[in-house]
Amino acid sequence: MSQVELATFDALPARWNRLQDALHQVIVGQNEAIGLLQVALLCRGHVLVTGVPGLAKTLLVRTLARAVSVDFRRIQFTPDLMPTDIIGTELLQETEHGRQMRFVPGPLFTQLLLADEINRTPPRTQSALLEAMAERQVTVFGKTRPLDDPFVVVATQNPIEQEGTWPLPEAQLDRFMLGLRVDYPTLEEEKHIAAEAPRIRAAAAAMTPVLTREELLTDADLVWRMPVADSVADLAVRLVRATRPGDPSAPALVREGVAWGAGPRAAQDLIHAAKAMAALEGAPTPAFKHVQALAGPVLAHRLVLGYAATGRGLTQAQVVAEVVKGV
Repeated sequence: MSQVELATFDALPARWNRLQDALHQVIVGQNEAIGLLQVALLCRGHVLVTGVPGLAKTLLVRTLARAVSVDFRRIQFTPDLMPTDIIGTELLQETEHGRQMRFVPGPLFTQLLLADEINRTPPRTQSALLEAMAERQVTVFGKTRPLDDPFVVVATQNPIEQEGTWPLPEAQLDRFMLGLRVDYPTLEEEKHIAAEAPRIRAAAAAMTPVLTREELLTDADLVWRMPVADSVADLAVRLVRATRPGDPSAPALVREGVAWGAGPRAAQDLIHAAKAMAALEGAPTPAFKHVQALAGPVLAHRLVLGYAATGRGLTQAQVVAEVVKGV
């Protein structure tokens, strides 16, 4: 890195602490969720947020969009939503050169996209996001159109309402860098939320950007180019491989209870996310603790559990925790 880049990198934690403070003006608690969203944004990675209704999942993403000067769109996924409602379509219009087809972009053409209740729409519509999430482009009527930089999808899903929902396919789950679960607030946090509702609403309405798009892109590029020790990269790869039931390093719980483990993209995401977490802490390179801390959010949603695990009531997060202990 040049001297200018080193100075920019050294100031990175302070910039992102401002963002964290701005989010906490509106969001009470949810420290882990806010931290993971920062990691994902710094990596330009996608996030799948799972939580019951009323836990401020949508408010958190809206507040993040207001605190960072990026374009923001929200799509409310419903059973009748069509792929063209997301991507856009071509319309025949009269011009000075006669009738011509003109592409009208859909809400997918943004920089921060909130896919609200993504599991309420059929797989055909869910798959409209696949190319966009993996390659930052979409192909419409045979023409490839690039998306903005950054392009980050934050999707929410409700784990308790199964009627009228379609589970996300494994191919799409693999495109989410992080999966995070939003839990109920503590007693003190819930009392604060109830008592401070008017102030919280006013703070959300008055939120102004504290991080520019240019700062975000610069910081993301610096994180992408961070060095990583061979031993740290080796740990990330061994953790991913240990989630595969056919791998010799897999613990007994994985061999007996996991039908399908994480793929190579998970190892890339784990190392990249560890870099971002290290940068937010002011560290020059990721350490073992960063890889271990992010193993659950990066790997759990990618695992497909078999009947042996589901019959015992095990969760994907519990399986990943066992893998981390073993490796």
